[in-house]
Amino acid sequence: MTFLGKILKPIFGVSQEEATDFDGVDSKAALRLETVISTVTKGCHMTFQSSKFETLVSRLHEFEPELRGFAYEGAGIGLAALDCILPWKNRTRAFTDGPGSDYIYAVPLGAGMALARMRRRPEKFLSRLDPVVGWIALDGYGFHEGFFARKRAVEEQFVPKHLSSYGRRVFDHGLGRSIWFVAGANVERVATTIAAFPQARQGDLWSGVGLGCGYTGGVDHAALARLHTVSGLYTSQLAVGVAIAAHARRRAGTPAPYAELACEVLCGTSCDEVARMVEAAFLNLPTNGSKPAYAIWRERIEAHFVAVSVESEYRQKELIQ
Repeated sequence: MTFLGKILKPIFGVSQEEATDFDGVDSKAALRLETVISTVTKGCHMTFQSSKFETLVSRLHEFEPELRGFAYEGAGIGLAALDCILPWKNRTRAFTDGPGSDYIYAVPLGAGMALARMRRRPEKFLSRLDPVVGWIALDGYGFHEGFFARKRAVEEQFVPKHLSSYGRRVFDHGLGRSIWFVAGANVERVATTIAAFPQARQGDLWSGVGLGCGYTGGVDHAALARLHTVSGLYTSQLAVGVAIAAHARRRAGTPAPYAELACEVLCGTSCDEVARMVEAAFLNLPTNGSKPAYAIWRERIEAHFVAVSVESEYRQKELIQ
C-alpha cells in the first residue's frame, strides 16, 4: 500500500452493516448485491495499493468477467481520489482514454462516488473527464448519497442545490440506482419509494433503476415484468437505463444472462440490438451547445423507446379493430 493509499483507504472503507443493509430482500438478491458492493470496494483498495495502470489492470482482470465492471468502478473511485489529492495529474481521464477505455461508464461512475465521499463539487471535476459520458460521474455522486446517506437523500428527498439544473437530473439517475440497492431489488418497494418523490423527479429515478437492474441483476423474469408494469408512465426512461447497461456490457465484452433478460423484458429486444442503438446515438453529437451532449445522447435513446411504444400501441389498436 502506498503512503497516500494508507491515508485514503480508511476514508473509502465500507462497513459490514453498510454492505448488507438492504430492505425486504430475499437471500439470493442479497448475496448478489453484497457481492457487487464488495467488488467495487476491492477495486478501490487495489488502486490505493498501486495506481500504475499495468499493475492495476492486471489485478482488476483477476475478477471474473461478469463482475469486472464493478471492479473498474472501484478503480474509478481510487483514481479520482488520488486526482483530488494530487491534481497536477489526471489519472482518471488517462485511464479511461487508455487501458480502461472499455469501461467508459464504470470509471466515471466511480469517480463521482469518490467526489461525494471527499465532499468535492462534482461539476468542477467534469472538465477532467470525457466531454460526453463524463457527466455520468454525477450519477455516481447521486448513488453514493442515496446509498450511504439514504435518510437524507431518499427519505427526506434532499435536493442538491449546489448542482446545475441538469446536474440534479443526473444526480437523480444515481439516486434511482441506489434505490434499487437500498430496496434490495424488491420491485414493490422500489415503486413505493419512487412514488413518494415529486413527479418531476420520478422519470430520472426510474432511469436509474433501469441501469441498476440491467447491469446488476438480482431478479427473475416475473419481477422484471412487474417492474415494467409498475414503472407506468416512465417505461421509456426505465428502458434508457437498461439500454446503457447493455451497451456497457457489450463494449467491455462481459455479457450476462440477466442483462439479456432485462433487455428482452424492458426494452423488447436483445442486448446486442439495444447496444447497437445506443452506439448509434453517439453519432454527430453536438458538443459546443448550451445543452450537454450527454443529455442529447440520452434523449435520442429515449426517443427510440417512445417511438417503439407508440408503434406497439398502434398495432394493438389495429388488431382490436
